[in-house]
Amino acid sequence: MVSTKRLSTRGSERRAELLAIAAELFATRGFLATTVRDIADAAGILSGSLYHHFDSKESMVDEILREFLDAQRETNEQVLREASDPRAAITELIRRSFGAMQQHRAAIAIFQNESKYLAESERFGYLKQAADEFERTWTRLLQDGQRAGVFRDDLNAKVTYRFIRDMVWTAVHWYDPRGKLTADAIADQYIKILCDGIVSQG
Repeated sequence: MVSTKRLSTRGSERRAELLAIAAELFATRGFLATTVRDIADAAGILSGSLYHHFDSKESMVDEILREFLDAQRETNEQVLREASDPRAAITELIRRSFGAMQQHRAAIAIFQNESKYLAESERFGYLKQAADEFERTWTRLLQDGQRAGVFRDDLNAKVTYRFIRDMVWTAVHWYDPRGKLTADAIADQYIKILCDGIVSQG
């Protein structure tokens, strides 16, 4: 007789598999263009079977995005606690962002591509709240660095944050975890460009 615990474990694993499949489809095809049947077909099951795990594709994308955003919050809080100064914090946040692409690549693409549409629904109002929270965190860090003389004081902190955000997160569209460049190697290049510029100092 199969134990309840084993059945629960199998169910959790199957849910995770289905979410991974859905995330990839939402990221590549778009949320609106992806149907429950598409997800079921990709998983090799009937559409009705999918409803044993999720009541809708909205529930699936909700879970995918919440998991990513919760992980991002934890990362930000840890970096801010442990970093020795604003520059160290900024560079570590960039490194961690590239590291997140290995685990949450599809979720990041969904967050970028679909947030504006999804946030029209009250259920997904937390997406704008999360984006605003991240902006406040980075902007405050940049301003702290300006006051400490670490960052240039003639830069607008909000514009600088948005530049860094777009510079980092849009890489999800071309970054290949199986490619020759590792996430750390790309992060190193981005940090050099951000902190040192592209003009030769010689």
